Amino acid sequence: MTSLKAFSLATASMAALMTAAPTMAQARTFTISWWGFNGDKLQEIIVDPFEEMCDCEVIFETGNNSDRLSRLQLRSGAGVDVIYLTDRFSQLGIELGMFQPVDRAQVPNISESYDFAQAPQGEYGPAYSIGRVGIVYDADAVESPITSWDDLWREDLASSVSLPGITTTAGPMVVLRAGQRVGVDAYAETDTAFEQVAELVPNVVTNYNTGSEMINLFSTGEITVSIAQDFALGRIQAAVPSVVWADLEEGSIATLNTINIPVNAAEPELAHMFLDFVLSQEIQQELAEQGVDAPVNTNVVLTEEQAAPWTYGDEMISSLQHVNYEPMNAALDGWIARWNEIFGM
Repeated sequence: MTSLKAFSLATASMAALMTAAPTMAQARTFTISWWGFNGDKLQEIIVDPFEEMCDCEVIFETGNNSDRLSRLQLRSGAGVDVIYLTDRFSQLGIELGMFQPVDRAQVPNISESYDFAQAPQGEYGPAYSIGRVGIVYDADAVESPITSWDDLWREDLASSVSLPGITTTAGPMVVLRAGQRVGVDAYAETDTAFEQVAELVPNVVTNYNTGSEMINLFSTGEITVSIAQDFALGRIQAAVPSVVWADLEEGSIATLNTINIPVNAAEPELAHMFLDFVLSQEIQQELAEQGVDAPVNTNVVLTEEQAAPWTYGDEMISSLQHVNYEPMNAALDGWIARWNEIFGM
C-alpha cells in the first residue's frame, strides 16, 4: 500500500476490524480531503508528526476540487474534518453552507501569515499556500518577449497559444483579462469582454484541462505560449527547458489554497489543531524547502534557489492581483456557455 492510505481502503479496513473484534475500542481518526499530490513528502512532513501530536490515525479522501466539494455537499458537510481547496472552490463551498467559521483563538499561528491569507474569505478557513496565474512561453520560439497580458492577442502568436479550460481554476481569469484589455468590468459588460475572448481564436490551438495536457502541448511543439499556474512551471521546464515565466507589467494573478472545516466535521477540535500545525513556521519552512507548497508564514526565510519555484518575497507578493470569487461564481454558468460557443466545445 502507498504511504497515503486511500480513504475508501482505510474505511474498509476499519469496518473489517470492528467486525472481527467488536469489543475493541475504535481508534480515533482524523480525515483530510486534499488532492493527494506529493504523497511521500506530505506523509513525512505533515501526516506522521501530526499523528503523534493528535494520537489519532490520519486518513484521506483525494480528488480534484470539484469532485471533493461535490462529495462533501452530498454528505451535508460530513465525512471529512478538513478540506483543502483553491480559493474559487472554497468560496463556492461557503456559498453552499458547507463550512463552519474558524475559531482563530485556537489557531494562533494564523497571525504569522500574510494579512491577505489570514481571512481571505471572511470568518472561514485561512490560506496555507499562495500561487500565481500568469503566462509561460518558449523563449527560443517566441521572437519578442511577452511582457503584458495583452500580448496574448499579438498577431505573431497565431496558432501557438493554449488557454486553460473555462471550468479550471485559471480559465475564468481569461475573461477578466479580456475585459480589462478594453477597460471594462467583465461582470457588468459581459458582451464586450467576450468579444475580446473571441478575438483570441486565431491564436488559440486548444483549451487544456490538466497540467499534463499543457506540458504535452509544449513538448510536441504544438504551442509556444500558455496561461499557467506557477506550481506547474518546474514540470514544464523539465520537458522544455527554454520555457520561462513572463514578467508581466500588470502583475500575475494570486491564487490561494485554503483549508476549511466542514460544518459536520467529526473532530473540529483536532481540525483547529491541524490548522495551527500546518501554518506554523516550522512546517511552512519545510514544505517550501521540500518543493511542496509556497509559504504564507512571514517568518519563513528561503534562499534564492529555494524560493525560485514559489510566489515568495515582498516585491512579488505586492505585485499580485487578487480576485473576488463571489461575483465570478455567480457569473460562471453563463460564462461557460458563451466560452463553449466561441471555442466550439
